[in-house]
Amino acid sequence: MLTEVFFDVETKKFFDETGNKKPEELGVSLVSVYKRTIDEDLKEVEGVMHSFFEQEISNMWTLFQNADRIIGFNSIKFDVPALKPYAPGYFSKLAHFDIAAEIKKILGRRISLNTIAKNTLGRGKIDSGANAVLYWKKGDPESLALLKKYCEEDVAITRDIYDFALLNKRLKFLDHWNNPREIEIDFSYAKKEETPQIGLF
Repeated sequence: MLTEVFFDVETKKFFDETGNKKPEELGVSLVSVYKRTIDEDLKEVEGVMHSFFEQEISNMWTLFQNADRIIGFNSIKFDVPALKPYAPGYFSKLAHFDIAAEIKKILGRRISLNTIAKNTLGRGKIDSGANAVLYWKKGDPESLALLKKYCEEDVAITRDIYDFALLNKRLKFLDHWNNPREIEIDFSYAKKEETPQIGLF
């Protein structure tokens, strides 16, 4: 069995409000986390979605401990730094797996989550990151419910894109000219090396 954790972070501010491009200065409004176990055939056995508003973030770190992979989309450049003011020191050193970074290694450029989702899964994001910031600023129960729904759906989309690539070793997207393209990509786990047996004679 393997333990995987998918996560996504929403922030309290826009970059133009901080005057720089540092995610750690944006403040975190909400983190959604999907923790699951998968079997040797890479099929999900069980999984649970959790969401944590800013004042609850201190309760979530145990979900990440002992995970074989912590999976996000653009997470190494954005989500992990955004969480730095809240996170224990070990968090950035865990087994992070960034889908966007893996795609960039092959294509040499970024592809948006929405483009990949629409073409690979046949469904896109249900809202925008800009609206997520506005929902937090409004702060009423209806807006916070929309924020939570949006963040959890982004985590679900990230999970489903990951699963498609894990099982099919490819992802679909549109290029700059709106032509359908496929990228071959391998999210397989490295096989653990067997310890050679030492003969007695």
